[in-house]
This record gives sequence, C-alpha cells and structure tokens, in this order.
Amino acid sequence: MTDDVPDRPPAGGLVQALDVPRNAAIGAVVGLGLAVVAYLFRVLELFGPFAGTREYPVLGAEGWFLILAFVLASSTALLVATVLTLVSAYRLSQTL
Repeated sequence: MTDDVPDRPPAGGLVQALDVPRNAAIGAVVGLGLAVVAYLFRVLELFGPFAGTREYPVLGAEGWFLILAFVLASSTALLVATVLTLVSAYRLSQTL
C-alpha cells in the first residue's frame, strides 16, 4: 500500500458555476441592510419607546443591540447566500 493521496479535482470551477461570490456579496448587503434598519428602529425608537425598556449595566442598551445587530446581519447573510446558491445549483442541474 502506498501513502499517496489521490489528487482532487479543483473546486474553483464549481464555486464559479454556482456564482458563490456573487451570492455571498448579495447576502452580505441584505444582511447588513436589515441589521442597520433593525438597529436604528430599536435604538432611535422610531416607533416610540418600547414597552418594558430596561437598563443594561455592562454595555448599555446600545451596545447589546449592536451585538444583536451583528448576529442578525451575519445569520441573514448566510441564509440569503445559501438560498441563492441552492437556486443556482437547481438551475445548473436543469441545464445538464
């Protein structure tokens, strides 16, 4: 037996065929836009004060909502990029 690992085919062609860079960019823009809107509505209280507003001792309310906005942006970006890539894969499978 040999310890040689067989060569793998390059994955760059698949990434380009599925438009992954474009899908990731669209996902990042959508996620960032949603997070900015949610953060502004919550921190600036554009609909008025929220019921049950509390004091947050460590970071303050704005700090915690900024962290939550980052989580919202990253998860939304991942979801949008995944859905767009699945749509690209489906369309590519239909043409074969």
